[in-house]
Amino acid sequence: MTRSTLRYCLTAGAPLILAACATIAPPQPPTLDLPKPPIDLRASRKGDHVNLSWTIPTVTTDRQTIRSLGPTRVCRALADLSDCGTPVGQTTPLKPSASKTSERKQTASYTDTLPASLQSDTPSTATYAIEVLNTDGRAAGLSNQVRVPLIRTSPPPQNFEAHVTGQGIVLSWTSDIPATAPPASISYVYRVYRTLEGTQERSLAGEVPAGSNQHFSMTDSSFEWEKTYTYRAETVTVLAQDNHSPVLVEGDDTPAVRVFAHDVFPPAVPTGLQAVFSGPGQKPFIDLVWAPVPDVDLAGYNIYRHEEGASPVKLNLELVKTPAYRDTKVASGKHYIYSVSAVDVRGNESARSDEAGESTPQ
Repeated sequence: MTRSTLRYCLTAGAPLILAACATIAPPQPPTLDLPKPPIDLRASRKGDHVNLSWTIPTVTTDRQTIRSLGPTRVCRALADLSDCGTPVGQTTPLKPSASKTSERKQTASYTDTLPASLQSDTPSTATYAIEVLNTDGRAAGLSNQVRVPLIRTSPPPQNFEAHVTGQGIVLSWTSDIPATAPPASISYVYRVYRTLEGTQERSLAGEVPAGSNQHFSMTDSSFEWEKTYTYRAETVTVLAQDNHSPVLVEGDDTPAVRVFAHDVFPPAVPTGLQAVFSGPGQKPFIDLVWAPVPDVDLAGYNIYRHEEGASPVKLNLELVKTPAYRDTKVASGKHYIYSVSAVDVRGNESARSDEAGESTPQ
């Protein structure tokens, strides 16, 4: 082999020598694949039920994307939780979102039923947390902890009914509160909620403090006519606390009452009608004035006139918008009799007012 050939072989073999001398990294510990515990557990109570909700974890404690999860344990205790102990329930395995960068967070929920033995008329709370397991049944620890009052609630009102009237939707019910007096720190309030059909959002229609009466009612006037609503009522237990805001716990709802708010109710009848003639030095006319009708859905007024023995005839072609009208189509030597009615935006017309008469000179 010549010297030049040897030089070529050494040059070509250099990468192999360097590759053989490369440093090998130390082995990495295996990932435990433990879901990161939720930190946004929320709780609300209604009657005997505690509704829990939280965001489903998408990453592990070592910041790896979760591909699958095991069940989630629901933990409950009468004090702070150091571990889950015996869970009061669990969810089925949850499915995390496909990407940990997904803007839309997936949530999960669970409803726990409080045993009657835990509820009382004295201030106390239950503590809840959850524990999200991996597919091997292991967890990284508890979520944040939330507290729920254990005050005893009352059943929903009885005989809940709704009736449409001209003043609004009248809701009525009978008392469901036991005859025995509650502790001084406890009081009750009835709340009525309204939901527009086709939507999920409910709004508070009103509330009435409970008392010694057996029969209660309220009128909802904040709805819109010609729409359908469902109404439900509940009893809210109010627990007073020294130097703190009172604790409010909602009871269960009554069955829903469905109401179609169909307006067939006319406005109030106009009052105080007066008629005054004016003529000397100008074309004669009779001015009419009356007290305005306060109905919020008032559209205007109709004006009627007749002479003795004749039937009233409407004078206006369009609704009169103000509580005043000038009748310029009068003749000399006549006695005219007037009345006025009110009309709402749906065309419901009131009865005619008391009549007012006025004469024109010869």
